[in-house]
Amino acid sequence: MDYTPRFTYIGGPTALLEWHGLRFLTDPTFDPAGTNYKSGPATLRKLAGPAISAGSLGAIDIVLLSHDHHSDNLDHAGRALLTRADKVITTVAGAERLGGNAVGLANWQSIEIPVEGGTVTITGTPCRHGPAGMDRGPVTGFILSFSNTAGPTIYISGDTVWYDGVAEVANRFRVDIAVLFMGAARVSEITKSPLTMTAEDGIAAARAFPDAKIAPLHYEGWAHFSESREVITAAFRSAGIERRLHWLPAAKPTVIET
Repeated sequence: MDYTPRFTYIGGPTALLEWHGLRFLTDPTFDPAGTNYKSGPATLRKLAGPAISAGSLGAIDIVLLSHDHHSDNLDHAGRALLTRADKVITTVAGAERLGGNAVGLANWQSIEIPVEGGTVTITGTPCRHGPAGMDRGPVTGFILSFSNTAGPTIYISGDTVWYDGVAEVANRFRVDIAVLFMGAARVSEITKSPLTMTAEDGIAAARAFPDAKIAPLHYEGWAHFSESREVITAAFRSAGIERRLHWLPAAKPTVIET
């Protein structure tokens, strides 16, 4: 059994992770470029379509859905795909809304998936989707670990800023690969503050997870992102940790060595 995780970047927050014989999909977004989504006082605009279509994706075992109530994390085509998965693991509130194959995890709650040679454990982790005191609805991140010593521990942040809840993830787990939702999403109709990690937030997370390779996700493809790949790279270079960044090429299965 190959314990090395393989990531395929599809676009926005969406990536395929193949690990321990399972195929995981993060926040499914498969609508075409140019789609608009009315969200309260704001309209989210999608700028880029998926690098791989939902129809050509193949079987999915588990969808890791950080939250179901924002279209840049679950768009129309992504929502239609959910029934194809064996399980959709998300927030408790999201699972209640979705029903069917959805399983809700509270912070630090886990679900175990038997695989050849052991068990993959998925643990819900805290998120704060914006500035303190602003309720954007519940969001979860995920820790993926394996019962055997083989293979890395993977953290998928979900939509969150850097705060003490993310710091607590670092206190509880030794993370080898941190998939951070970055791009400093800003929706001016709601707040001027970033709703997802800035480059500086990413650097703080990288320092909190000193052994982790950092794979940014959810930093492009939508009009409300304010920090590009170039901005993130420059900030990590200035901090002296650019070597720890691992950008996932679109549609190409990629191994992050740990």
